[in-house]
Amino acid sequence: MMVGLVHHIELNVSDLEKSTEFWGWFLGELGYEPYQEWAKGKSYRLGETYVVFVQTEERFLDAPYHRSRTGLNHLAFHGKSRKHVDDVTAKLEEKGVPILYRDRHPFAGGEGYYAVFFEDPDRIKVELVAPVKGE
Repeated sequence: MMVGLVHHIELNVSDLEKSTEFWGWFLGELGYEPYQEWAKGKSYRLGETYVVFVQTEERFLDAPYHRSRTGLNHLAFHGKSRKHVDDVTAKLEEKGVPILYRDRHPFAGGEGYYAVFFEDPDRIKVELVAPVKGE
């Protein structure tokens, strides 16, 4: 039964082309596939969940996103394994995406919590976390 699971997430972005290039690659690494596309938006789907990116209207671009304000702090995704997290980290670095909390990476979430934290083009924090041992 699907009750309680996330149906979809929709993010307004400042530059649709940059965001879909970034997110299309990352979500593809997790098994998402392109789902819907229209002039001002694009979505990616995995199973019954999809993530939507919509171009922010010009009149709302004056106030940039910041995760410390009220609203979304970050998005976290399950990775397949620690190796998967490491592989994605290497690809992020190749793409020039800064790794957050570099001094504590990959344990920035605490001892035994293996993850990579980074930002999308609008500085939305994203996390890819490996399964806990035994899972």
